[in-house]
Order: sequence, then C-alpha cells, then structure tokens
Amino acid sequence: MKSFSSLLFVVVALAAAAVLPVGAAVPVTPDIPEKLDLKNAIGYALENNYSIRLAREQIKEQEGLTVQVRALALPNVSLNSSYTQHDEALNQPFTGSGGNTSPDYQTWGIALQVTQALYAGGSISSALASQRFSREAALLNLQAVINAALLDVRTRFYDVLLAREQIKVQEQNVGLLTEQLRNVRNRFEAGAVSNFEVLQAEVQLANAQPTLITARNAYRIAVDQLRQSLGYNNTTPGNLRKIPEFIGTLDYTPASYDFQQALDTARASRPELLRLAKLRDASEAGVRVQQAGYKPTVSLVGGYEVNKANNSNRFNDSLNGWTVGVQSTWAIFDGRATAGKVAQARSQLAQANLTLGEQMLAVEVQVRTALSSLQEADELVQATLKTVGQAEESLRLANARFSAGTATQLDVLTSQVALTQARTNQLQANYNYNVALATLRQAIGQADVYTQVN
Repeated sequence: MKSFSSLLFVVVALAAAAVLPVGAAVPVTPDIPEKLDLKNAIGYALENNYSIRLAREQIKEQEGLTVQVRALALPNVSLNSSYTQHDEALNQPFTGSGGNTSPDYQTWGIALQVTQALYAGGSISSALASQRFSREAALLNLQAVINAALLDVRTRFYDVLLAREQIKVQEQNVGLLTEQLRNVRNRFEAGAVSNFEVLQAEVQLANAQPTLITARNAYRIAVDQLRQSLGYNNTTPGNLRKIPEFIGTLDYTPASYDFQQALDTARASRPELLRLAKLRDASEAGVRVQQAGYKPTVSLVGGYEVNKANNSNRFNDSLNGWTVGVQSTWAIFDGRATAGKVAQARSQLAQANLTLGEQMLAVEVQVRTALSSLQEADELVQATLKTVGQAEESLRLANARFSAGTATQLDVLTSQVALTQARTNQLQANYNYNVALATLRQAIGQADVYTQVN
C-alpha cells in the first residue's frame, strides 16, 4: 500500500511539473541609459511601467468585447450537419429503382443557415452604445494610470536627487568637522587649547559618521524604488548593480494657481471623473438593454439545405433547395426575470451616479490639499533662501574668533551644526515644493510636461 501511495505521489508531482513551469522567466526590459535625467526616466516608464502596460492590455480586452458586441448586428452564418444510422429493428424498407425493396437504415442532412436580426427591442443598439462607453472609459483609465505612474516616477526621481544631495551635505559636514579636528589638534600641540576641546571635536566627528552612512543607504533605497516605478526588470549580471548617473537638481521654480480655476480644471480634466461619467453612460445603456426584454425580437432567416430522400440512400437522390423566412419571439411572461434584470440595471446606474459623486468630492479634497501643500512648500522655500548664506557666514566668523581666542570650541561646533541643518532644510524645502507642484498638476488632471496623452 505504501509503494502504491509513493508511486501515486510521483505521478502527481510529474504531472504538476509538466503543467506548472518552475522558475518561469520574467521578461527583461531594456537597459537603463548610462546617464538618466527626468525626461528620459518619464519616457522609459511610459514604455515599461507595469501599471501602464496592464492598462494598455485592458484596452485590448475592451476592443475584443467591442468586436463581440458588434457581432449581434451582423449576419450570423452557420453550417449544420447530421448523420444517423439505425438499428435493424428500426429499419423501414422502401421500394427503390427497379422495384427492389431496400432497408431505410440511415438519415442525414446538411443545412447552411444565415440569420440577420431585424429588430431586438433596441437591445443591440444599446449594447453597442454601452460597449462604446466602456471602451472610452478604458482609454480614460489608461490616462489616469499614466498620470499616477508618472507622478510616482517624478517623486521617486526627486527622492534620488534629494538623497544624493543629502550625501553631499553630510560629506561636507564630515569634511568641515575633520578640518576642525585638525585645527584643534594643532592648537592643542601649540598649548592654546586643552585636551577637552580635542575630545569634543573627535566626538562631534564620530557622531557625524552615522548620519552619512544613513544618507548613503537612503540613496540606495531611493534608486531601487525608482527602478520599480520605471518598470526596470533587467537583472542580468552586467545590470544587477548598475546605477546610472542621475542628471538634475532640485531647483525652485515658483508657480501660482488660482483656487477656483484649479477646481474647475480638475472637474473638467481629471480622467478618473471622465471615466466614471462614461461608465455611468454605459450603465444607462445597460438599462435599455434589459428593458428590451419586454419587446419582441424579429430575425430574417435563410439558407440552403441538402437532406436525404425518403426513398433512397444515395447522395445523388437527396432533396435540396433554398429556405427563407422570418422568425419572431416575444416573451409574454418570463416569471418576471426581465423585471429583475431591469431592477438590477437601474441599481447599477444609481451606484454609478453615487460613485461619480463620491469621486468628485474626493478630487475636490485632493485639489484643496495639493494647493495647501504647495503654499506650505513655497513658504518653506522662502524661509530657507537666506538661511544657508547666513549660516556659512556665521561659521566663518566663529572659526575666525576661535582662531583669535575670542570664541570657544562650542561656538564653532554650534555654527557647524546650524550650517548643516540649514543646507538640509533648503534641500528638503526644494524637494517638497517640486513634489507638491507635481502632485497639484496630477490632482487637476494635467498630463506630465514631458508627455502628451491622447
């Protein structure tokens, strides 16, 4: 019994291995350029981002459904055939040519039939309209997916630039603290300061190292997150650790938006709202499709038939000819099935209207939030514009006073910390402004400046 169970397990495992591929290869995307700026990153994502590619495939699915629905309005051609051989007990003899009696042991027939719907209660035209709205909704969904994906790419690219610049700030901080430690040791050897100042400088330098290490790790993580947003899936040995040279800076370019105009633009341009409006129109057409169940259907039917003759088994003696006619059906009472379908369709229409209203409110809140964030980011940038220059001058004066013996080591270290904080704040403020501006553009339905969505 155990041997049989083991054999059964092996057979099942082999069958599963034949059906389910192990370690299926993932499609490899193109290489990242050696130098990557924001425009090229946007272009790469348009071709390789997985969300965008999935949305494009959904459009192809809708195109297939459109062909399927259009078939309702086109002639339907079918070729039907049948052949039956009877048992001897069921055979009926017939008198053939020459007066011979032969058993009638078979029946067969071939029919070519063409059916064209003439009237279907408006269901065909309504189904075509519903599918047209659904396809337009899929196109708008693609635009919404592109806008969201490219906003993510922009944000991730800005993350990389911010992390890179923060490394530079921390490296400058470590460099200044190293220079400060060197100066203090020289003064200690000259007998101008005590060993306490040397220890204090050493501790300050040691404390700066973890921040630099963290900044470098943040850069590596930002690069990997950007890679995910781009859809970069090339992990061949030559590309496994490849990091391009990122071109760009976190500049501050002021922009202003009118509140009412931003809301109006969002209501008119947000693809998410336009998509839901199309789905609402499709639901309206869906109600008409179901209401057609109350009406009759009329079809034109024609064809050509070849049937076995009753008094002969030979094909040459078959009966053949054209047929043409009109078919009509009208469900006088279907147990209220149509009424139930109409009720469902009307509920789906009501749900579509509620979803549209909910999304309109959500978009308005998004626009308000984005405008508020942009205002905050602009104020932060303005607050940091002069701070870096002032902090640099403060550190220069502290070093000069310390060299002259009129300032303490603590004054210099305090000025150094203030300069590092000022540079960090300026970078963060510029980053926040660029991200807030990109978020606002997406919130009001504007396409990325590096692409045009049709």
